[in-house]
Amino acid sequence: MLKASALYMVIIIALVIGILCSSLIVTAYFYRLQYQRTFRHEQLQNNVSSAVNILLAGTDTSYAAPKIFSLFNLDADSVSTQRIFWGTIDIGVAEAMIRQDTLYKAFSIANTIDSGKWAAIYLDDNSRPLSLSGNTSISGDAYLSPAGVAQAYVNNHAYTGDKRLIIGMKHNSEKTLPPLSAGRLQRLQQLIQQNRKDEPGLPNSDSVIHSFLLPTKIINLGKTVSTLKHIKLAGNIILFSDTALTLDSTAQLNNVIIIAKSITVNSGFHGACQLFAHDTIGVQQRCQFDYPSTLAIVRFDPASILKRGAKISLYNNVIFNGCIFIYEQQSGTLPSLIHIGQKTTVKGLVYSQGYVEFQDEAEIDGSVFTDRFLYQTSFTRYENYVVNTTINEKSLSPYYLTSTLFPVVTKKKKILQWLEAN
Repeated sequence: MLKASALYMVIIIALVIGILCSSLIVTAYFYRLQYQRTFRHEQLQNNVSSAVNILLAGTDTSYAAPKIFSLFNLDADSVSTQRIFWGTIDIGVAEAMIRQDTLYKAFSIANTIDSGKWAAIYLDDNSRPLSLSGNTSISGDAYLSPAGVAQAYVNNHAYTGDKRLIIGMKHNSEKTLPPLSAGRLQRLQQLIQQNRKDEPGLPNSDSVIHSFLLPTKIINLGKTVSTLKHIKLAGNIILFSDTALTLDSTAQLNNVIIIAKSITVNSGFHGACQLFAHDTIGVQQRCQFDYPSTLAIVRFDPASILKRGAKISLYNNVIFNGCIFIYEQQSGTLPSLIHIGQKTTVKGLVYSQGYVEFQDEAEIDGSVFTDRFLYQTSFTRYENYVVNTTINEKSLSPYYLTSTLFPVVTKKKKILQWLEAN
């Protein structure tokens, strides 16, 4: 006869076997669940990458409104695409959906440089030579008047740079600058002149971060003279002011757009933003703008153009990464001016329908398009003189991308910066 303890052993062994079998079943279930989740995530990644490529290949207006469609006419490949006009660049928003799972990516879009159009200098043909003095260096192709380039003696200093004067190819320029993109200018005009009367002012919070997956947040300061300080603004935000606006060094700005009558940036500011003004922009000493930033004066009102000249000033020891330009729909009584201060470095593109003025030891790593150069001393004003300045087309990164606004880009679009993703 079997002992009674044998029954207990059988029960215990059966229990252990049952637990092991249950564990194997649960493990198989969770493994299958994880496999399905991983497979779904990979499919979402592929779909969102396809949506990104669709946005890069599309035209500027083809995806202005969100579009939801199926990639391959299947149930599990739905994507949403949108292209947001964002000042000088565009923002792409791509989403992929499978059931309750969603992946999204928001990114900025810009265009590659056309090496055949890119140059260190494009100076209008004004029948005058470009005069170089002091320790001046110009590296890269140059579009100049047929009068060419010459050495000059200024402030008791002769030209001490490279004997070739221009370290690159020289070409004859036209009477006017290559024009900015009419389509992009029209979009800028719509942006600047949009109706914003009912939009709220600054929120009470000291930090506003707004996703590009949401409708644009508009902040309207109206006619109140304001100073942005001790505040962080980031993402899909446009701030308007109908009068003077000051950006304090304590303000943190990231990818936002600011539009005002005039803008002053206090010493020590550090951020990445697009600043559009109607009259003047003044950037004080020791400021740093990260790539891709924009400083621009855009004027479409003929009456105001005739009253005063537009001016963008970067004072001493400023580092700026991006594009600086002045556009006026028609020429004013006073010419516009972009002032680059002493020991200030601009990495990118400068475009002026008026003057560009350099002070000693200014540096442009990129390109300058202008009607005239200007150099002023305490006693004398020199036109088409560049003194103690470095302009180096080749110092700019070969991966540099810029706006379709400028006449130096190809049609090829690339991702400029990843902004949001999950």
